[in-house]
Amino acid sequence: MRYFLIAGEASGDLHGAALIRALSKLDPEARFQCYGGDAMAEAGAQLLCHYRDLAYMGFIPVLLHLRTILRGMKRCKQQIEAWRPDVLILIDYPGFNLKIARYVKRRGICPIHYYIAPKIWAWKEGRIKAIRRDVDALYSILPFEPDYFRGRHGYDVTYVGNPTVDEIAAWRDSHAPAVRDERLIALLPGSRTHEIKDNLQRMLRAAMPLTAEGYRLAIAAAPAITDDFYAALIDRSGIDGNRIDLVRGDTFALLDRAGTALVTSGTATLETAIMGVPQVVCYYVACGRLVSLLRRLLLKVKYVSLVNLVCRREVVTELVADGMTPRRVADELALVLPGGTRRAEVLAGYDDMRRRLGQPGAPERAAAHIRASLKGKPEKS
Repeated sequence: MRYFLIAGEASGDLHGAALIRALSKLDPEARFQCYGGDAMAEAGAQLLCHYRDLAYMGFIPVLLHLRTILRGMKRCKQQIEAWRPDVLILIDYPGFNLKIARYVKRRGICPIHYYIAPKIWAWKEGRIKAIRRDVDALYSILPFEPDYFRGRHGYDVTYVGNPTVDEIAAWRDSHAPAVRDERLIALLPGSRTHEIKDNLQRMLRAAMPLTAEGYRLAIAAAPAITDDFYAALIDRSGIDGNRIDLVRGDTFALLDRAGTALVTSGTATLETAIMGVPQVVCYYVACGRLVSLLRRLLLKVKYVSLVNLVCRREVVTELVADGMTPRRVADELALVLPGGTRRAEVLAGYDDMRRRLGQPGAPERAAAHIRASLKGKPEKS
């Protein structure tokens, strides 16, 4: 069978790679083409476009790169049309993926399966119309989503488990446990250049004074971002770069050692929690007061971090938009450091989160559903 996958960011690339490996076990003759990243290519897919060439989020970045995005979308449609896959598998990235789904559905090219459901429960709930119209099967990786989709929209969704649980379980199986260093603070400022630029300098200003008390800082570098980019931001912060470690390609190892973390919202908050590292969630954006107002008006959920969303209560502190200042980050960080008054409470919340997420096996469950849907379907030559 021919499988065409589309992922638009680093986490989607990892999830897509795991799904490719799971599908390959069920279908040894499988062929894969993808829009994704290095991980999907290493898993056996022909990489047609790297996500870094199209991964723009936020109104201004999208507007500035609109021509590039539209050109990439047109090329993607042409490549799907030319290859005629047996199934299209979309991985998150709804702004791009739902437009591709509309084209494929109209042309009658192949069934469309969506792995990692768009987070319409947070915003852009109107996307349910496109999902209902164009998506043949939707797979959820967050345990509260099936009830939301069925109860609010009458749309059936399959919860397959969370792939981050699988990725960390696989990593732990192949690595000896590290000794936790309570004096090591991990900084996870995001995977896109604008996220890192907005968040890292503020994280550094908040955490750097602790180095005088014997704490050490380590930055988890994103795969597609150069060392020079981080060095320039550190230098701009007025901080001695020799006192900060840059950890590349080994985020799980960093979290396995770290005692505390500052983390942007996204999959990284879930990874940090599963690894058992108390954290403060930090996400700065420009025009913070306006964004905070719009958030109250547009977002349909109380929280932005996956940890709090899964638990349906505040387990980790979230400092978002104008709420993320170096002073506030420093204050909240102090509460979850060793001896801090919130540290035990956060760790207890992580136990509840793990229970809700369930056991490993998400890629295998999703692959089994996709493969079963193709049984009896004639393969394309």
